[in-house]
Formats: sequence, structure tokens, C-alpha cells
Amino acid sequence: MSPTVVITGARGNLGTKLRTHFTSLGWTVRLLDLHAGGDPAIHEADLATYSESWASDFDAANAVIHLAGDPSPSASWSSVQRLNIDLTQNVYEAASRHGARRVIFASSNWTMAGHRFADFPLTTDREPAPVNPYGVSKLIGEHIGRAFAEHRGVSSISFRIGYCQTGENVPGPHMGWGRWGQQMWLSNRDFCHAMERAVLAEQVPFAVLNLMSNNPGMRWDIETTKRTIGYAPQDSHEVVVTPEIKQDEAAARSTRDLQSQLYAMDHARRW
Repeated sequence: MSPTVVITGARGNLGTKLRTHFTSLGWTVRLLDLHAGGDPAIHEADLATYSESWASDFDAANAVIHLAGDPSPSASWSSVQRLNIDLTQNVYEAASRHGARRVIFASSNWTMAGHRFADFPLTTDREPAPVNPYGVSKLIGEHIGRAFAEHRGVSSISFRIGYCQTGENVPGPHMGWGRWGQQMWLSNRDFCHAMERAVLAEQVPFAVLNLMSNNPGMRWDIETTKRTIGYAPQDSHEVVVTPEIKQDEAAARSTRDLQSQLYAMDHARRW
């Protein structure tokens, strides 16, 4: 029997790609989004408010792929509290109550953004370094997944997803964030493959995994991802460095250094 998969945030960039992929496999998909956009296949629901009217869609699902939330790195604390933290708690609660086997949570590379200008490998057991409320909310989402795995028996896989643009998702210097952005590129094909493997993988009680394509020279560790779920990326991108990228990176380094100095000065005052 083919899997049944629930997709929250089904109208978004990633949700749209997964819907097309899973449908092509003949899988059953149950789609939820805050706004259905006139699509009768999408159950319109506000997941930030728990209700059995939408939670029942999780009944005995093989997996819930949780993509819903505020996707903006510039999101405010009030927004991420409701849409990324409270909402994620509700999704895991619904999965637990309705017997969903696994929740696959869309975490983010922003949980590690503070390590942008370091030189060590970015493994998922390294100390996190979010630099904004969005990154913090994704880190909290990972910990919600751990709690439900340990105390409710809901298998949880959190993907620290790389840079997957809308549409055709062609990589290059236009992506922004210089080398950092290009090195975390994730192709549409590799993204869909990883999610497919996460649904099918056996005996994964809990895992936090990096999800990028096989980009040469990147610091992100995807070997653990390969071992844990059988991820086999097919695509890669070699960074293109332009003069503009070098200039932007130098400015970003200076800004980060200044912020660190100001923080140290304020901390020393012990106010």
C-alpha cells in the first residue's frame, strides 16, 4: 500500500514541489494551508489554533511533513511565536493524538547562521548559532520534535534545509549571501528525494539532519543524512565568486565583528 502523507503549508514553495512529486509516485496526499487559494484539494485551516477539524486529517498518516509557518528570516518575535512555535507544537500534538507515524519538520540553515564566517564543519551536533527570531524558532521546533519522540513515541526528523529557491531553482551568484548561500544550495530533485527517503526510512526515532545538495567545498555535513535515511543527492553546484560577492562578504564580516564588540562591551557592564 502506498504511503499517506500530510503536507502542511501545501501552497508554499516547498509544499508545491512535494505535492507534485508525491502525486507522481501515486502516494496519497492530504494538504493543509492557511489559505486554500481556491484549490478544493487543500484543507484551509489555521494550525496555530488547535482544532480537531484539521487535526483529524492526521489520522494514521505515514508521515506529516510540516512546512507551514512564517518563512521570513526577518520575521518578528510575535510572528514566530505564533506561527513557528505554537503552530509546530499543535502539529506534533495532532500527530500524537491521531497516530501519525512520523513528523518531518522543516527546520532551517538559519539555526547555524552565526557560524557563517568560521572554518569548521557544520555538523548538527555542533552548538547552534541562530542570529534572528526565525532561526531561534526553528531551533525550538527541533526541540519540540525531540520531546515528542522521547515522551510520546512520535518519530521525528528535522531537516536543516538549505537554499531551495522558488520555481526552477537555478543556482548562482544571484542567490544572495555570497559563498554561504551558494554552498547550501538544495536542488528541487534532491529536496524531493530526501523527503521521500524520510517518509520511508525505518527505525529513526529522532534525528536532526542537514539537507543540501552535494556541493563541492561546502562546510555542511550531509554524510550523516546519507547514513540515516539513505539520502543520495544527484545535484551539485560549485560556487561562483564575483567582485560584488567579495565586497558584500567583507562588509558582512565587518558588521558581524562590530556587533560582537558591542555585545562584549554591553555584557561587561553587567546591566
